[in-house]
Amino acid sequence: MSGKIKKTGEQWKRQLTEEQFHITREKGTERPFTGKFNNHKEKGVYMCACCGREIFSSDSKFDSGTGWPSFDRPASAGSVKTNEDNSLGMKRVEVVCSACDAHLGHVFPDGPQETTGMRYCINSASLDFKKED
Repeated sequence: MSGKIKKTGEQWKRQLTEEQFHITREKGTERPFTGKFNNHKEKGVYMCACCGREIFSSDSKFDSGTGWPSFDRPASAGSVKTNEDNSLGMKRVEVVCSACDAHLGHVFPDGPQETTGMRYCINSASLDFKKED
């Protein structure tokens, strides 16, 4: 996928569920342990729920115990981008889709040390899944 995907808020509202819109376009967060992909174990690719860009592979998913799907790396170097997030009185690093700027979650430096050491803590509602054939 190339180029930036830009839509109005109304266009996103027509395409997404209320929860998806709140999380991806208004930077919301789902409650821990409630997302459909938290305990998901199938092999395949996790894609942006807004634009379909490949974001994470199931090969990078791990159980962080935090209540959100966690990954140690994006599907490719250009899958996501990060932004400084100082909301809620905390300094965090926001993760967004590089194609459509959908809010996906946050990344923290407390992931598996045997791989990247990073934990991409992602909202299930910001993802779709394509099962491996």
